[in-house]
Amino acid sequence: MADEEVKLHGMWGSLFSKRVEMALKLKGVPYQYIEEDLTNKSPDLLKYNPIHKKVPVLIHRRNPIIESHVILEYIDETWKTGYPLLPEDPYERSMARFWARFVDEKCLPSTWKAACSEGEEREKFTEEVHGHLKMLEEQLRGKRFFGGDAVGFLDICASFVAYWILVKQEAAGAEFLTESKFPALWRWGEEFKGCAVIKETLPDRARLLASLKAYLEIMKAPK
Repeated sequence: MADEEVKLHGMWGSLFSKRVEMALKLKGVPYQYIEEDLTNKSPDLLKYNPIHKKVPVLIHRRNPIIESHVILEYIDETWKTGYPLLPEDPYERSMARFWARFVDEKCLPSTWKAACSEGEEREKFTEEVHGHLKMLEEQLRGKRFFGGDAVGFLDICASFVAYWILVKQEAAGAEFLTESKFPALWRWGEEFKGCAVIKETLPDRARLLASLKAYLEIMKAPK
């Protein structure tokens, strides 16, 4: 039925879009993917997400759902059978939500600031990044994945740390995450990226690297 069709408006390199793709694939939910050009946004994207005008947007039962965390929870609550994304225990669920917000509100901004800066300013922001990563490292103590023995909500939300941050540090000529500094995060990241569904969903590394280098050049150019 048309009302049951699932569509995803996304962008090839967006970690937020990729989160949703990972969740849909882990759940085994068929969907139609619609690639968006964020320099020339489609009328549908502007119609479905008039507030932020960003990807991802999930369409289900003709209703748009926006923001990756919200979409992941919607997917978990709508397709309850099969693969669970969030833990059943209320406290563990709240902690998964907390640390997912920590990634977006702390790790992402500080990493961008460090990548876009130079000299002493970069050192300052890199120390900030390391402090955030150390906190995430502690959350992995004694665990295979953040939620236990299988990839879950927080692992998907932290995929930035497993993949994008490594490409970003190469693009910037910086050092944010290394195996020697953060062995638990490194081990987790390698195992996370080794999962078949995750591996097939991650964007092409060479293309992502070129895109990030170009973006950083623009950001660093004299205004």
